[in-house]
Amino acid sequence: MERKHMSALSIYQSLSGGTKPQVRVKRMLMRNCIKKKNLFRREHNHHFKVLFFPHYRENWEKKPILIQRQNPDYYKGLFSTAEFDRILRNNDVQYGVNLDVTSYTNGKRETHNPPGRALPYTVWDFYESGCSLRMLNPQAFSSTVWQVLSILQEKFGSMAGANVYLTPARTQGFAPHYDDIEAFILQLEGKKHWRVYNPRSEDEVLPLVSSPNFSQDEIGQPIMDVVLEAGDLLYFPRGFIHQGDCLPDAHSMHITVSSYQRNSWGDLLLKLIPAALEIAMEEDVEFRKGLPLDYLQFMGVQNSEKEDPRRDRFIAHIEGLMKKLVKYAPVDAAVDQKARDFLHDCLPPVLSAEEKASSVYGAPARWGDGEALDVTVQLKGQTQIRLLGAGAARLCGDGDTVSLIYTSENSRVYHKEEPKSIEMKAEHIDAMEFLIHSYPKFVSVASLPCERMEATMSLAELLFEKGLIHTAEPLTAE
Repeated sequence: MERKHMSALSIYQSLSGGTKPQVRVKRMLMRNCIKKKNLFRREHNHHFKVLFFPHYRENWEKKPILIQRQNPDYYKGLFSTAEFDRILRNNDVQYGVNLDVTSYTNGKRETHNPPGRALPYTVWDFYESGCSLRMLNPQAFSSTVWQVLSILQEKFGSMAGANVYLTPARTQGFAPHYDDIEAFILQLEGKKHWRVYNPRSEDEVLPLVSSPNFSQDEIGQPIMDVVLEAGDLLYFPRGFIHQGDCLPDAHSMHITVSSYQRNSWGDLLLKLIPAALEIAMEEDVEFRKGLPLDYLQFMGVQNSEKEDPRRDRFIAHIEGLMKKLVKYAPVDAAVDQKARDFLHDCLPPVLSAEEKASSVYGAPARWGDGEALDVTVQLKGQTQIRLLGAGAARLCGDGDTVSLIYTSENSRVYHKEEPKSIEMKAEHIDAMEFLIHSYPKFVSVASLPCERMEATMSLAELLFEKGLIHTAEPLTAE
């Protein structure tokens, strides 16, 4: 069946469990930035794209990158010790949840978290005693960090997280170790001495989990030995061992931005292969034929050293089935499963003042004169609409249903909310796909390709109420 003759519903059904996973769905355009964002968002969008991504092909996941800018104000406004103090004073910051107190002295790494709330009096006493402070997930408290991470999660197609580290002069807070994320060290204040080491073996290249703490004699000689000053950036891939210590003449504050945790080909295959096998067993009798009656006599660990032609035939048959398995692989459906996880991981979109005013968040409904006022706003056929962000929503197939997965109701606290989705009506799917692919352009409500105008209006109203779209001009009450 030709693509142009298939309904969107039949395409998504075929991708999520049908027998013809070859059908291709157009990719969403994710690279266009929303116009009229504030100055800070535009500047950092430009900075990360221009100053890191020119090095992408030769360095990503391969080797560290150092960018020295000789501009101490480069990250001004991103985060500061003053904001650190304000967050402690104005928020319920909990030890072990939002803040860690650490030290690394004479080769020993320790955590000094007391129970309960982290109040400034105690936190700054720890700092004066030579302890490092690590603020976990500062995006929960800082709108600026939230804004930067929301840009990066769209660009990476993977969750972007962050921690802030504040370290006194002459101290070190953490032992040498490697992480399971791509790490970007942004030096905000002061300076810090960093040493970076190659993975110790091939098994530790691009690891799936972070390492334990290492002793100095386990890690060899550094391949990079540098001092970061305010405005500098250091990138290193997962698996590269690192340690940072403060020099005698300055404290250090840096923010570590992380991404690409469990975002490998192997992680996709973990979702793809079970689905392919389920389809193959339904459709191919070769996968349903019984095992040899005597296979336990020559297979298994206890028989692995035997020279037996039955073993050779058994393994060859397995290899043949594995090769056949490829044609049953529902690749797009597996990608949709990854996308569901990613959208659950995502921070909610950061809205400009214009976007707030022209979305449900700026609707004029209010209480006044003893009654609810301006409750009803009217979307019309000529109303111009678009999604609130390139990655704000995505259509995903799941068996016989198609769902719209969205991020507008996510929390700034990781996984505080359950995944958010809307099961789509068949008559809405083509229109939703059209709206997604139209971003960043505004389109009229009437241009959404539904067969009935009533269906068109009901979809637009649903998306507006869920905070997924905004209008070119703020709506007024009827």
